[in-house]
Amino acid sequence: MSSPEETNGRPVIRDLRRIDPATGQVRDSGQGGPAQPGSRGPSKPRGKHAASRPGGAASMGASAPAGPGARPGAARPDADRAGAEQAGAAADLKAAEQQLAERTADLQRVTAEYANYRKRVERDRAAVREQAVANVLSGLVPVLDDIGRAREHEELVGGFKSVAESLEAAVTKLGLESFGEDGEPFDPKVHEALMHSYSPDVTEPTCIKILQPGYRVGERILRPARVEVAEPGEAETPDEPDGPDEAAGSGGAHHQPSGGGDAPGRQETSADDE
Repeated sequence: MSSPEETNGRPVIRDLRRIDPATGQVRDSGQGGPAQPGSRGPSKPRGKHAASRPGGAASMGASAPAGPGARPGAARPDADRAGAEQAGAAADLKAAEQQLAERTADLQRVTAEYANYRKRVERDRAAVREQAVANVLSGLVPVLDDIGRAREHEELVGGFKSVAESLEAAVTKLGLESFGEDGEPFDPKVHEALMHSYSPDVTEPTCIKILQPGYRVGERILRPARVEVAEPGEAETPDEPDGPDEAAGSGGAHHQPSGGGDAPGRQETSADDE
């Protein structure tokens, strides 16, 4: 007589794994696990359509209780392992975020330091260039004064005139500027007073005459303008003698002319003797 498996005509699949995939526990030796869906156990033959019904062998194997030696809480080691992995991943993420913040702060600090260094180098380079140009132009200021005096006396003619104009154009291109005009207010920062007077025509200290122009390069004063300054007030006049007596002085006695006669003469003589 044929077995139920042979009568059914379907292949029999037995689960011989030592670890139960549903509970994670070690099975007893010699005991097969529950059959896969579509299989039938030897001890409990079922009907023809038992494998296709919901809650078949697979569901029964999934809900099978653990062995008698199983401890409470050991049925889900995978869930505990997953929780531990998630906690470790969260800790690693937090550490990575902290490290990223530190590296970002370091990068910002280095960028700011480099920007400040570049600005400082550019400022120093400009200052060195300005100092070098100022030193060269300071030596040419006396030459420009000579050219100015020659122009005032109408001696700037011929080839000397061409050379002078070329020199003035070159120093102007380097940034040299002349300043100082008649009638501008006196400023001790840019003017040097060589002469002083009073005038009722001004209301404040005023440069009434530019004796020598001043020169500067940018904000650097190479030489202040040398000027004559007038302040508000009455013009001073020399003192005059009040009368002929002061002009002659008081060094001797003034004699009156005699009117003829010895008596008056004697009186005058006696006065002199006294």
